[in-house]
Order: sequence, then structure tokens, then C-alpha cells
Amino acid sequence: MKDILTVITENRQARGWTEYQLAERSGLPQSTISSWYRKSMVPTIPSLEKICGAFGITLSQLFAEDGEAVTLTASQRKLLDSWSRLDEEQQTVIFQLIEKFS
Repeated sequence: MKDILTVITENRQARGWTEYQLAERSGLPQSTISSWYRKSMVPTIPSLEKICGAFGITLSQLFAEDGEAVTLTASQRKLLDSWSRLDEEQQTVIFQLIEKFS
């Protein structure tokens, strides 16, 4: 899975934008964007949609691997949104649980 914060940074830098400019264009508080990086958090789907709007791209394009578009189902969107609200320790526990099922 892509490191979404790296993808956001790459898109922002490709446009020559600061975090502040991204915040202005997306309508998100700069403190929110900064906290993603400080806390290594995954943005929520609604926040990602605002970021994509600022970049003029779709969520599918943001998550695309090797130029292939990604379509998220409603369940996948719900999962990613829930995941983004977990702290690092909780995410680790979920990964461990998933490993048990694999």
C-alpha cells in the first residue's frame, strides 16, 4: 500500500505549494495537515477528498499504482476511514489480527 503522506507531499511539491497553500486550496486547517505528518496519521477519506479537490485529481488517481486507477468500494472506504482514526498501537494490533487470518 502506498504511503499516502508521501503521495500528498509529492503532489504538493510538484505544484510548488507549501503546506499552508495546500490548506488554503483544500479548505482544511493547516494544523490538521501538519498533524498528519507529526503523528504519522492517515487522513480520513473526507480529508483526502478535499486534498484531491485541491490537486484537481480523483481519489482513484491519488491511490493509483503504476498508472492504474483504483476504485474503492463502500466497504473499503469505510475501512480506510475507520483505520485513520486508530492510533499506531491500535493499527499494530489490527495488523497482528490480520496476520492470524492469513
